Amino acid sequence: MPFYVKQGQIPNKRHIAFEKDNGELYREELFSTHGFSNIYSNKYHHNMPTKAIDVAPYSVNHGEAWQDALIQNYKLDSKKADTQGNFFSARNKIFFNNDVAMYTAKVTEATDEFYRNAYCDEVIFVHEGEGTLYSEYGELAVKKWDYLVIPRGTIYQLKFNDFNNVRLFVIESASMVEIPKHFRNDYGQLTESAPYCERDFRVPELAEAVVEKGEFPLVCKFGDKYQLTTLEWHPFDLVGWDGFVYPWAFNITEYAPKVGKIHLPPSDHIVFTAHNFVVCNFVPRLYDFHEKSIPAPYYHNNIDSDEVLYYVDGDFMSRTGIEPGSMTLHQKGVPHGPQPGKTEASIGKKETYEYAVMVDTFAPLQLTTHVQQCMSQDYNRSWLED
Repeated sequence: MPFYVKQGQIPNKRHIAFEKDNGELYREELFSTHGFSNIYSNKYHHNMPTKAIDVAPYSVNHGEAWQDALIQNYKLDSKKADTQGNFFSARNKIFFNNDVAMYTAKVTEATDEFYRNAYCDEVIFVHEGEGTLYSEYGELAVKKWDYLVIPRGTIYQLKFNDFNNVRLFVIESASMVEIPKHFRNDYGQLTESAPYCERDFRVPELAEAVVEKGEFPLVCKFGDKYQLTTLEWHPFDLVGWDGFVYPWAFNITEYAPKVGKIHLPPSDHIVFTAHNFVVCNFVPRLYDFHEKSIPAPYYHNNIDSDEVLYYVDGDFMSRTGIEPGSMTLHQKGVPHGPQPGKTEASIGKKETYEYAVMVDTFAPLQLTTHVQQCMSQDYNRSWLED
């Protein structure tokens, strides 16, 4: 995160004795990144965060790799992969490589288990649903179309108000998810030309510490392996914390898109960066204002990246058959662009209403068998004219 936050009670110096009223010590936990050389937070617990009663295997199956998938353009209806489950067990892996994995989920049930992704940052796009993100850092209200950015190692729960229609698109990153550096000045503040500012980000509000002894189930994810750790003390026992590492929210409707005289490339709609991939979003905006501008995107060949689009809402002028929850994959080395007639139909249009999340990876993606289940069989032929 680009700014410092302090909440609750903390001592006036780091790494010194911080005593309770009864003389016992609060337990300081340094939550650091890149060893001790990058951003960090200091958390102050009522009890040692290391107290675990038991560790046991835990099973969650998100899907298997599709070993002989062809290199071509794909369109799929992610809803066809829906299963039953809670905010982490309902996830179905769709695409992945060593840098990033993408999941969709229809959340159908609540859970009292706590969850921690030990190896990856998570970006959870809340397509449908409202609720609360509970974590060590406090409570964060969750709205429809929120991006929730959750640093690896964070213990959290995601609870929804109801389960009539809760749908998530989850991006799992093996590297830190960051605000693009060109949006920040030398001091870390977001610049005047950035498409959002610090006012648009929502951070947790520290709740009253839960000082409760018992048996608290924590599901930990280590890559594709899960374990169940039973904690002796409730993990949300912080009296205070400060630093730069914490979960936070940003709603896609707060993004301020750029507008150009001629068509701007997708990279001008970037929202987050990570190692070997970027996240962009498309939101309602005015079209290009050159007198002969073509609002529809030009045909292009991603020779260095695979492009995934998760469609959220609106009218997508470059292709037909798109519904909320649809996904497309345009792979490196295979050209793609508007379907027949869409380029001509876009000329003269003044604005667009569309919401979509895009992930561009700089290493090839693998597909899972969920793609076989969800894919449109004739999408790769949809550029042929009758």
